[in-house]
Amino acid sequence: MNIQTFYNDLLLISFLLAAVVFITLFFFAAPYGRHLRKGWGPEVRNKLAWIVMECPSPVLFALCFLVGENHSLVPLLFLVLWEAHYIHRAFIYPFSLRGNRMMPVSVIVMAIVFNMMNAFLNGRYVFTLATQYTTQWLTDPRFIGGLVLFAAGYLINRSSDRILRNLRAPGETGYKIPKTGFYRWISSPNYLGEIIVWCGWALATWSLPGLAFAVWTVANLAPRARSNHKWYQETFPDYPEERKALVPRLW
Repeated sequence: MNIQTFYNDLLLISFLLAAVVFITLFFFAAPYGRHLRKGWGPEVRNKLAWIVMECPSPVLFALCFLVGENHSLVPLLFLVLWEAHYIHRAFIYPFSLRGNRMMPVSVIVMAIVFNMMNAFLNGRYVFTLATQYTTQWLTDPRFIGGLVLFAAGYLINRSSDRILRNLRAPGETGYKIPKTGFYRWISSPNYLGEIIVWCGWALATWSLPGLAFAVWTVANLAPRARSNHKWYQETFPDYPEERKALVPRLW
């Protein structure tokens, strides 16, 4: 098996696994955060868990850039977008978490496997396989529209994370109802923002690996948004009835 055959098979597996994950997570909430429960093996601290499971993505994507064949302006911009998200997610976001919650090692291992697969698929495509990323791509409506979506989702995600973080005073560990920003309409705007980010990536790169990432993001976060929404409703009797799970006024 040569590397291109391996790549094609891995891309197909990525789409198939996304379908399995989507269906599974509607029945079983992933056991971390507010949904943490026993029975998933050894656990480690949340901060360390996020660093370990997210760092393969920026590292491997950067490695694909270093060994890749296309280092022109458009791939460089894609590198900046990817690293802007993942450097924050791996090395900044974990230190903003309050409390000392735990995460199962089994969840971390699954996240590492996904992040390595995803970074390789997208990195190899952007820096080696793609042929359309000339300077003309900078004015292509797909690139411009994708960039706008990426930026909008990025802002929604970060502002929503900040709202959640500021709900707790230093030393507090309990949950409260967020009431500002997009939380006025939905329970998980941080997830909505992330979905928009990677839908923007899929559009801007106009690639099957980009589409696979967007599909994976929806498959992972849409069921979790539903679980979060249900958890809020069951935990807080005064939870706003008009608030939806993920899409304002719809769902």
